[in-house]
Amino acid sequence: MNKLRTWFLGLTQREQRVVAVGAVLLGLIVLVGGILVPLQSAVSSVVQTNAAKREDLAWMRVNAPEIRAAGFALPADTGEAPVVLVDRVGREAGLGTALRGTQPNATGVRVQLESAPFDTMISWLATLDTRYGFALESITVDRGAAPGMVNASVTFTKPRR
Repeated sequence: MNKLRTWFLGLTQREQRVVAVGAVLLGLIVLVGGILVPLQSAVSSVVQTNAAKREDLAWMRVNAPEIRAAGFALPADTGEAPVVLVDRVGREAGLGTALRGTQPNATGVRVQLESAPFDTMISWLATLDTRYGFALESITVDRGAAPGMVNASVTFTKPRR
């Protein structure tokens, strides 16, 4: 520190003013750029997040009755065996020609699909999950011969009741 003071006092008065003004400007730049701008950015981000959460809460309050009603809905119980239900829903979805085998197993149902339209298969899987309570245990999907067609092996767990 003494070396710095000696150097500063060795400057002419005009040079001392230039160095002092430069030091003040450097201090302001560090204060604004290193502290105030990041702090303002963080506060702005928190304000935006808070506003989004308030909007989400307002939406949830408006839609709460519908959400509660749908949340407790149980999957449809058709009285059919799971293997029959999976096969029937697959045929109704348009996978009749692609179904190569539907077999019961210890944990649920295993289905083989060959040259099935991918979009149709996805809709079928969603229907089995949302309407009937089937969940995927495992799935293997391979590209089919034609674009958009797949070969798949799907294993479902037993429907949840």
